[in-house]
Amino acid sequence: MALDAADTADVGQSVWLQLVNHLGEIRDPAALPGWLATTTRRECERVLNPTQGPHAARHAPDAGNIPDEQATTIEQGLLVAERHAALREAFAHLPPCCQQLIALLIEDPPVPYAEISARLGIPVGSIGPNRRRCLDKLRHHPAIAALINDQAQTA
Repeated sequence: MALDAADTADVGQSVWLQLVNHLGEIRDPAALPGWLATTTRRECERVLNPTQGPHAARHAPDAGNIPDEQATTIEQGLLVAERHAALREAFAHLPPCCQQLIALLIEDPPVPYAEISARLGIPVGSIGPNRRRCLDKLRHHPAIAALINDQAQTA
């Protein structure tokens, strides 16, 4: 819709904030993509045509009417959800051997290295180096790399 980067970010934040506010009202998860598309289009139109007046304000929460602690909680929840989605995406693109190794390494209670070695058919001494290579692949996936770069810029 020809928005600049700042307006695009604002629209994205507004849409996700509205989703969080309406999570309890979702009855049919299959309808969520359509809701997101419609809400995003409306928000873009609101940004492109600010003369819509009070009608637009009913659809978009205003940062001034959200208590600070609630806004912080919502923002933290969105960041956590974004990180989890990026991690799931990156994990799904790992080779199966890396997926299996990482899954075994993060089990609770921890799986002993001897058992991991037996299950995967690799020497105990190669578990650490393989883990490092798999984690490097995760870090270099575009979704994770973008998060790492965002964190580095805000630090």
